[in-house]
Amino acid sequence: MGFRYVMGGFGLVLAAWGGWLLCRQPEPWRIAAWLGGAVVVHDGFIAPLVIAIAALAAAAGLRLRGLPRGALIVMGSLTAIALPPLLRPGGVANPTVLPLEYLRNWLLAMAAVALLTIAYAGVRTVLRRAGRRA
Repeated sequence: MGFRYVMGGFGLVLAAWGGWLLCRQPEPWRIAAWLGGAVVVHDGFIAPLVIAIAALAAAAGLRLRGLPRGALIVMGSLTAIALPPLLRPGGVANPTVLPLEYLRNWLLAMAAVALLTIAYAGVRTVLRRAGRRA
């Protein structure tokens, strides 16, 4: 129980530090509005989407536990990080600002996560079967 209080206190200290840094900004209301928008997008779009996907998977009889869930969390995190360059409007005035092929790289990252997940699951299955035979 003591660890929880220490971690809670640490979280409060970090939140206070973040608030102090926010107040030191020249236009703190813009950052606060952006953070509020992030909460609205999460609670109004991302969370219901995840719940809908989980409900559809359960209705289809799929078990999204352990490894598949971890892979989906990694893919979702990579997608959240990649969204700003993926959704950028048209070209940019300075071509060195976003010089990479972000859509291709995001697709490669998704494929890598999927392939590594499938390979890991396959190796784990083979090792389990070999262990049962021995």
